Amino acid sequence: MKKFNIKDYQITGSEKFKPKNHSTKINDFYEDKTDYEAILKSLQTEMDELQSVMYAHSKYGVLAVFQAMDAAGKDGTMKAVFQGVHPLGLSFYSFKRPSETELNHDYMWRCYKELPERGKMQVFNRSYYEEVLVVKVHPEILENYQKIPDELKGKDVWKKRYQDIKNFEDYLANNGIVVLKFFLNVSKEEQGNRLIERIEDITKNWKFEEGDIKERGLWDDYQKAYEEMINATATKQNPWYVVPADDKKNMRLIVAKIIVEKLKELKMSYPEPDEARKQTLLGLIDTIKQQNQE
Repeated sequence: MKKFNIKDYQITGSEKFKPKNHSTKINDFYEDKTDYEAILKSLQTEMDELQSVMYAHSKYGVLAVFQAMDAAGKDGTMKAVFQGVHPLGLSFYSFKRPSETELNHDYMWRCYKELPERGKMQVFNRSYYEEVLVVKVHPEILENYQKIPDELKGKDVWKKRYQDIKNFEDYLANNGIVVLKFFLNVSKEEQGNRLIERIEDITKNWKFEEGDIKERGLWDDYQKAYEEMINATATKQNPWYVVPADDKKNMRLIVAKIIVEKLKELKMSYPEPDEARKQTLLGLIDTIKQQNQE
């Protein structure tokens, strides 16, 4: 794999994020399909090994958040990147339209319930960030469906939500939960091509909803919402990663590489037994050997 620095895709809030300044397509990190598959396999294996250590260490957890426009490739990326990770240490949750029960709670409630245990990786397909994306683009959701007091629906509601989210992610980080936030940055042209493919391909058109076209008509509104969201919630402790998404293979390699590198930064190891425990275990070896001879 051609070398790259994960910081090239990192937004920490030190500089303003502008979508137009971030390419949706880059030069390939792989030579051909065979090379891509070999690189991805190597990253999958490394990720699985690191996650196994994290599981045994049982002090850290990982929350990987994926946000993107429709057809940017979230599902395929998650499937490809995490394919080699042991299922005991990995889980996924896809956030849909809130249920009536969820609307009867605070807007973060449904996300609290799905946070990772120590030693495990949790992957969010969409997340609490929908509350400052789709709800912001469609203010009627806030006005007509979210059951918050009228006096709390003022123009500073988004500023407050950004701060809530930053505080929440700081809280997670301060408890050993690593928050990895990925914005899969697809171009409008490529998104259009993929939506057409969904319609034409019988194995994919089940994914297509007529509402996708309506939302596509609000492209500029969503781009502005993403820009404001990332600028308001990117921090050094919990940065955003803006990943070019027009080429799915590059996107998957970048995401996998970022996760592996962040796992490597964690100070974790397999637990080592003390001397008394070592002697006990050695004694058990003799017991097992004796049992084999009986």
